[in-house]
Amino acid sequence: MQSKFIQIKNDIFAGIVVSVALIPEVVGFSLVANFDPIVGLYTAFILGLIASILGGKPGMVSGAAGSMAVVIVSLSVNHGLSYVLWAIILAGIFQIFIGIFRLGKFIRFVPQTAIFGFVNGLAVVIAMSQLQFFKGEGIAIYIIVIITMLIMFFLPKFTKAVPAGLVAIVSLGLLSYFLHLDTKTVADLGNMSGDLPHFSLPQAPLNWETFKIILPYAIILALVGLIESLLTLSVLDELKGKKGNSNKECIAQGLGNVTCGFFGATAGCAMIGQSIINSTSGGTTRLSSITAAILIIIFVVSLSNIIGEIPIGVLVGIMFIVSIKTFEWASFSRLKSMNRADAFVLISVTIITIFADLAIAVITGVIISALVFAYQNAKIKTSIKFQKDGTKIYELEGPLFFGSSSHFLNELFDIESDPQNVIFDFHKARVMDSSGIEAIDKITKKYIAKGKSLKLRHLSPDCKKSLSLAQKYCTYELDDPNYKVALD
Repeated sequence: MQSKFIQIKNDIFAGIVVSVALIPEVVGFSLVANFDPIVGLYTAFILGLIASILGGKPGMVSGAAGSMAVVIVSLSVNHGLSYVLWAIILAGIFQIFIGIFRLGKFIRFVPQTAIFGFVNGLAVVIAMSQLQFFKGEGIAIYIIVIITMLIMFFLPKFTKAVPAGLVAIVSLGLLSYFLHLDTKTVADLGNMSGDLPHFSLPQAPLNWETFKIILPYAIILALVGLIESLLTLSVLDELKGKKGNSNKECIAQGLGNVTCGFFGATAGCAMIGQSIINSTSGGTTRLSSITAAILIIIFVVSLSNIIGEIPIGVLVGIMFIVSIKTFEWASFSRLKSMNRADAFVLISVTIITIFADLAIAVITGVIISALVFAYQNAKIKTSIKFQKDGTKIYELEGPLFFGSSSHFLNELFDIESDPQNVIFDFHKARVMDSSGIEAIDKITKKYIAKGKSLKLRHLSPDCKKSLSLAQKYCTYELDDPNYKVALD
């Protein structure tokens, strides 16, 4: 009973810490997306609460995230908030279907080098998006930014009892207020009224023209949101040693984003920084992230005027530190030891993230990595032995699939000079797909045309069943491996 009470206490205190840490980031990301600051706080409440209750990982924190903000900023600028809200709703629907069809597991196909590039590009984009706030400002904002960054960098070295972001907000907010510093505040950039979010349909007409505009953004939002959410889930899995449910998380994120769209909030996803803060602060159950989400809306209703007095320079400084911490600096040292293909993936994904968008960058990284893997494994080797009766044995090694089937057919065997009896031994090989099956049938046809006998060793029952010509004319030996062939 006592241990349960201690856990509840730890979860509540962790939720308080996370809620305070959320405010500057979600407000900052709202500004990045060209929204009123209140919109990001609504997202932290709505998405944070739904994902906390229904998500695949207890204690994971969701809210308005930088990766989503940089995707929708052009849609927001060119078409307005209503189109963004429809895009968010459609993205949420896509995410729900991805979870229903159990596609969340495919996050493991994102290579580590693509993740590094994604993270690095995101960090640069977040930093660059802050430069707009310096336009027309005086020296005060530069001083505030520098002091904020110093607080964020050095304070955690002395104590982690109080979030550094909170210290920067309170101290510099009070300094700016009492000294009447000539600098913009959060209230100068948009609505900070303390109303509760309310249901409403987006004002943009829901027709084919609107659908064509929002579809590309919705797809990108859905993919980017799930990539970041499932990567966060993977990180927490490693920290806690307990596996989360990726498909359940997809559905929760989708439901949260659909709800956000109908309540005037922006898109969001899991936030890796706040999730780690929650975990390291003792938050291990859903209560911690639920507490953080509920406290956010309490702040909005009761403290919106105070939040409006926060100097913009404080949020800019916090975002700069977020960018610095997000950037995977160790990837530079890893470049020296990486092979050229991995280094190319890392650099290309970073560049595409900065100049295009995150989803295209990650998809490009996956495709490049897949092609490199296929190329590197597109060779199947043979060693040759002879039996006492003169039978020639080809001992095959490596995968037989679409990438290696041409090499298998045209370069490995000396059909003209081979003896009457030939054996293919697949003990160290594996037939991977229908291209491999077709290659075996074709090589069988060539040996039959020369009037020679061909035996196949160590093929799985599934592979033998899939063969056509070879099944009819070849004999089999030692068929002990048990694997399936991808035929569709």
